[in-house]
Amino acid sequence: MEFNFDNRYAALGGKFYASLLPRPLPNPEMVFFNEHAASLIDFPSASISSDNVLNLCSGSYLPEGSDPLAMVYSGHQFGGYSPRLGDGRGLLLGQIRNRKDELWDLHLKGAGLTPFSRMGDGRAVLRSCIREFLASEALHHLGIPTTRALSITTSEEPVRRETIEKASMLIRLGETHIRFGTFEFFFYTNQHDELRQLCDYTIDHHFQDLKGMEHPYDKLLEKIAEKTGSLIAHWQAFGFAHGVMNTDNMSVLGQTFDYGPYGFMEKYNPSYICNHSDDGGRYAFNQQPKIGFWNCHALTKAFAPLIKDETEEIILQKYQESFYQNYDNLMLAKLGLTSGHEGDRELCEDLLELLEAHKI
Repeated sequence: MEFNFDNRYAALGGKFYASLLPRPLPNPEMVFFNEHAASLIDFPSASISSDNVLNLCSGSYLPEGSDPLAMVYSGHQFGGYSPRLGDGRGLLLGQIRNRKDELWDLHLKGAGLTPFSRMGDGRAVLRSCIREFLASEALHHLGIPTTRALSITTSEEPVRRETIEKASMLIRLGETHIRFGTFEFFFYTNQHDELRQLCDYTIDHHFQDLKGMEHPYDKLLEKIAEKTGSLIAHWQAFGFAHGVMNTDNMSVLGQTFDYGPYGFMEKYNPSYICNHSDDGGRYAFNQQPKIGFWNCHALTKAFAPLIKDETEEIILQKYQESFYQNYDNLMLAKLGLTSGHEGDRELCEDLLELLEAHKI
């Protein structure tokens, strides 16, 4: 199998990651291979049924040009700062540039222990891989920005969760795996040269229209805030609860990322909590817009050495404007209304009150 690897993130240097190889699954079995997602990286269709595909998806085969690494980051988890997180069970195998000149991350989840594993075992289990595949494909086809799942493999290797389960792996495709928490790590460790380097990388590869602009880092924050507001507007309009909106689970491209205890509401309940460990309801469905705002505030703080003092207020305003504009448009579309009028928001709120009262 040949891929056009273009490992730009690895070129940032060792302060951004730890290089290591995946720990393969023993006697792996292919559960599912997503040919639709495979087309994003020009996956050679003739090789889909080959042994090398199974070996790639289970960690025992590395295509020529791959450069596996575990990314370092930190993040605010349930409002408290965790200073050093990172890929604890995943590896960025490499970045593939397709025929459309798009750069895609090839990320192996369940790849074994890394220097950032903390108390974990470095493995994924079959049910969590299936859940991520189902959710990411559902959101993609609903038009909600998300990473994609390429494959699921499993084995008889036992891992303990609540019970003994099968060790499994998932390959995730994403345009980037840079998180809010990646910037936070370099800010809070006073590595401000690396923080600037990360910003330049993000602009060069994901926001090229900002190159050469005055105050590019302020503009980068604006773009991230707008994309985040749009993403959460989509979640709210479709009844999707992420469950763990920590800053290390927030993509700088405004894409749904890291599927843990997510949930879709079966009937409208604004205080719906999909995460059984979220005792205080911090990430309840109706709190998601506020948490998006909070996370953008946290990201703005991490950019402090690089931006103007007055930028924070602008960023938070951009987030709110993006959220409400996208949410209003999505809700009007659900009602079959093709143009906006005064009182539309009240109309949508009345509808939601009816849904809640009648458990629809």
